[in-house]
Amino acid sequence: MSDLDARVAAALGSKVTATRSLSGGCIADVRHLTLADGREIVAKRGTGMALEARMLGYLAEHSRVPVPRALLAADDLLLMDYIAAGDAIDDAAEYDAAEKIAALHSITAPTFGLSFETVIGGLAQPNARARSWRTFFRDRRLMHMAQEALSAKRLPESVMTRLTKLADHLDRWIADDAEPGLIHGDLWGGNILVRAGRLVGLVDPAISYADPEFELAFTTLFNTFGKAFFARYNELRPIAPGFFEERRDLYNLYPLLVHVRLFGGSYVSDVERILKRFGH
Repeated sequence: MSDLDARVAAALGSKVTATRSLSGGCIADVRHLTLADGREIVAKRGTGMALEARMLGYLAEHSRVPVPRALLAADDLLLMDYIAAGDAIDDAAEYDAAEKIAALHSITAPTFGLSFETVIGGLAQPNARARSWRTFFRDRRLMHMAQEALSAKRLPESVMTRLTKLADHLDRWIADDAEPGLIHGDLWGGNILVRAGRLVGLVDPAISYADPEFELAFTTLFNTFGKAFFARYNELRPIAPGFFEERRDLYNLYPLLVHVRLFGGSYVSDVERILKRFGH
């Protein structure tokens, strides 16, 4: 019996009878397990698993977005209910996702941030609360991740200088009248579970209260959603002018910097392209 099988049996009172690998991104080993009592679960092994369970629990408690229930949450192991999915994100799923994500974004708080720090791609996300969205985005997201990438020697100092200059002038494009909304924080296709034209699960959250546009921008970076999603979302929560033309690129500097910190390479050029577009 493997160490994983032993821990699962001890925690859930049933032996593992079958195992298969699932996609788990770059920081964790993820497996689908079938138990002797017929249950199907997911076992995720990595670091920070207890924090991931806490974020899933927060979403379950404060919203109606579907998330897996944690069955065991240790720092190195997370056991969760298995959500049967695997279908492509079609127009029907985009419509359903728009309704669920718009409802998520409508959950508000007095300030931006959160009562605890979170992670994205295994990297720390500081969430010290702020009343100003522009300040929160600049200090807790944009410049924080730029500094992380610089310290890892994956962001050139010359690009850091340009980012700093841009950060000093965000008021040219970003107003400070946004209302904090709860966001998932990492809405790329791999974290969205779809079955029969419906969104049935969101996984790997990186939650905080932010301007919901910050999340919408992220979904455009890797083409998570298309026209059907944005048409329905806009009916429920109208998107202010200038988002697609300007602000989404500014907000996408953050996930690009996450990728620079993790992988370097061509993502630096993507950051430079946006900087040049905004005169830096």
